[in-house]
Amino acid sequence: MTAHTHSRLAVCPGCVTGSDTQVEPAPPTKVSLALSLPTIHCQACISKVERGLAKVPGVREARVNLTLKRAFVEAAPELHAADLIPVLNDLGYESHELDLATLNATASNQQGRDLAMRLAVAGFASMNVMLLSVSVWAGASDATRDMFHWISAAITIPAVAFAGQPFFKNAWAALRVRRLNMDVPIVLALLLALVTSLWETSLGGEHAYFDAALTLVFFLLVGRFLDQRTRAAARSAAEELAALEVPNAMRLDPKGNPQDVPVRALAVGDKILVRPGGRMPVDGEIIEGKSELDRSLLTGETVPVYAETGTIVSAGEVNLTGPLTILATAVGEDTSLHRMADLVAIAESGRSRYTSLADRAAKLYAPGVHILSALAFVGWYLYTFDLRTALNIAAAVLIITCPCALGLAVPAVTTAASGRLFKKGLLIKNATAMERLAVVDTVVFDKTGTLTAGTPELTNAELYSVKDLSIAFALAQGSEHPLARAIVKAAHGLNIEAAPITDLCEIPGFGTEGYVAGQRVRLGRAGWLGVDVVPGHLTSSYLDTGEGTPRVFTFVDRLRPGAHEAVSALQTAGKTVILMSGDNEAPVEHLAARLNIEHWHANALPLTKLQEINAMAAAGRTVLMVGDGLNDTAALTAAHVSVSPASALDAARVASDIVLLGQNLEPLADACRTAEQATRRIRENFRMATFYNVVAVPLAVAGLATPLIAALAMSLSSITVSLNALRLR
Repeated sequence: MTAHTHSRLAVCPGCVTGSDTQVEPAPPTKVSLALSLPTIHCQACISKVERGLAKVPGVREARVNLTLKRAFVEAAPELHAADLIPVLNDLGYESHELDLATLNATASNQQGRDLAMRLAVAGFASMNVMLLSVSVWAGASDATRDMFHWISAAITIPAVAFAGQPFFKNAWAALRVRRLNMDVPIVLALLLALVTSLWETSLGGEHAYFDAALTLVFFLLVGRFLDQRTRAAARSAAEELAALEVPNAMRLDPKGNPQDVPVRALAVGDKILVRPGGRMPVDGEIIEGKSELDRSLLTGETVPVYAETGTIVSAGEVNLTGPLTILATAVGEDTSLHRMADLVAIAESGRSRYTSLADRAAKLYAPGVHILSALAFVGWYLYTFDLRTALNIAAAVLIITCPCALGLAVPAVTTAASGRLFKKGLLIKNATAMERLAVVDTVVFDKTGTLTAGTPELTNAELYSVKDLSIAFALAQGSEHPLARAIVKAAHGLNIEAAPITDLCEIPGFGTEGYVAGQRVRLGRAGWLGVDVVPGHLTSSYLDTGEGTPRVFTFVDRLRPGAHEAVSALQTAGKTVILMSGDNEAPVEHLAARLNIEHWHANALPLTKLQEINAMAAAGRTVLMVGDGLNDTAALTAAHVSVSPASALDAARVASDIVLLGQNLEPLADACRTAEQATRRIRENFRMATFYNVVAVPLAVAGLATPLIAALAMSLSSITVSLNALRLR
């Protein structure tokens, strides 16, 4: 929703209570607008967009956030986001209006900042305590040793209480529901280390585990921080979908006058005016007007659909050529766009059931460590009947078997692999995406905007004369139709000049017409020109110059760079490749033949794609979904792992685990290979951690694990795991 800044008149309470006159608030002096810019990628894009928006009359300030790929604009009240979208399109950037109120409703994620702060505290405190411990290890004794221990206690206890909060909270949450996780033995080790250290210090004992406790917290926080850094701290795809809904609409009053109202104020039965270039705010039926609709974001159809009175429209579709009046049949949560958001939310809850390698290891590790520590305590107590000795050894077992290596095993590898893939143009967003990608056996591609660029390309310009092309160029300049833009682009490439044309006008839903040297010329649909569609042509437009048979211009959706190489490499690796698109059967079949894809599905609705993905999962197949549109969002979320191009809609990028930063699809196959290597490294790290425990645990049980040995063993295991992870780079 466009956010308005209201300035209120100051009035005294007595004036208010003593008068029946109500003071009207002053009109807003400015509005805040938000636009999604999915195709910006560098500082040059930021500068170009900001300069371009600053030139628009009424714009007071424009700021672009590259990370969020959004533009935030402060403007005069009469300016709307719809006025800025054509400006951005002329600059070469795709743009969509976002609901600022919806975006602001979700609080920003502070998890990364919180972890960094706790990590800094643990690191600083552990360095200071370690310096004091070095003095004790070097031979300090009696009063000096006790003083250093008490100073260490004064530093360690508050530092652990603050820095260890993530572990305390997670352990308590697990124990409340009678479960064990990796944080339970961590917390038990910390508490036992602090209690025994305080006990030993009060009795003047030689050993204290203050340094080991802080080192444990520090290394584990490093793992948590690396884990958090690999994720995109983005809101859910369902919320992003909600922000893409049109925030305002032009409702017609009983006299037929348009009024700009919030979409939430619309009701079933309202008449709504949708201007060319506008997005449908509700589901409804056209009751007046003719135009063409761009349904590519919802269905994947590349060719605009002719719309007239009686045509059913859905929220999210774009009106291209003529004004339309629609009668609302579904609003708010009942629209098709909102139902798609519900599908995404359901799919998100399904993905959350995935159990990571680290979680599976924790299920075995946590009870094992507790049992071992308890046995050590009971055994030593029965052997010595000395509670102090038994408790010290039990604490030593818990500390030396600390899951530092296990805590670093996954995030260290994931971070290294993410860095490698980032250099190749792939951004890993989800912490478990690498594990899931490693076991993929089926790859499902969307068509429009994924395997193809989503823009039509003229294929037969060489068949026609310069005169024909110049007339077609002149007519195409009068339209924003995708096929017309393709003709303009081709004419520029061939250095064709537009023919001098008069009375140029666009007939919504049909094409453009004008006069060249007194002769009427037309460019548009076959039926409008009175000719039959040429069989075998996938997408076509027709030119009538008034001389002979109308010329047929044919178009094909341009392939993305690396599309053929990516499909071929995935098939060579033994993976089944499937093309699944909402587009019509002819273009889907044609693309499948071009890329040698044996399995393909056309006319796939969002629910159909979701059902197909779920059916494959039920059959035991692990699916990688690659898509970019609203119609892919639920399928992207339901798939075992998913990838979206950077040019995809915000909602699709948020729903996916991996973002392809460049235009080239070729790195997809390398991502699968890297994921398989990363999973092998994770398993190697687990094996090394297990080997470390096999060696270290007997020392702890035998009572030989001093605080020095415990600290060195933890550090050595953590460094070994990290070095093994770096082999991926």
